Amino acid sequence: MVFKVAELITELKQYVTSHIEFVESLKNEAEDKLQERDNSKSWSVLECLEHLNLYAALYNPEINKRIEKTKYPKSEIFKPSYLGNKFAVDMLPKDEMKTMNTFKSKNPIYSELKKDEVLESFITFQKELLDLLELATTKDLTKTKTWTTLPLVRFRLGDTLRFVISHNERHIVQAKKVLGKF
Repeated sequence: MVFKVAELITELKQYVTSHIEFVESLKNEAEDKLQERDNSKSWSVLECLEHLNLYAALYNPEINKRIEKTKYPKSEIFKPSYLGNKFAVDMLPKDEMKTMNTFKSKNPIYSELKKDEVLESFITFQKELLDLLELATTKDLTKTKTWTTLPLVRFRLGDTLRFVISHNERHIVQAKKVLGKF
């Protein structure tokens, strides 16, 4: 499998833009509605978004650092690795989504979250991700490597971008389901 970089980046930007638009729309929702959960073990809308904020705080700087430090110039194509592609594809939402465990440090359940802080942080991180996607077009997405949250595992930059945005999409769909908008 091979991706044309321009097409891949365009598709990823569309996801990120739709995520921002969804979260912007949540500014009109009551805070207590965004705090509701389906059951005691599920996340509220704000917890879904805070989970994504916790990951963005980790991945955005890593992506930025690798883009700045890479010596590999722009390439027109991106070839995903087997593992990176598997993680990105497996993370995408499906009709019957299997729940996945998250690291304790990235699990916001029962955190005291403020609507405005969570929403604004999310929007800020996602706008930053849009800028990173633009910068990524000037680098080789196959040869440039990034660290992941898994110890000793590195992904190709293109795999990391796909994984992060697929992960975002998964939890945006989850948040929409909690609101009854999906």
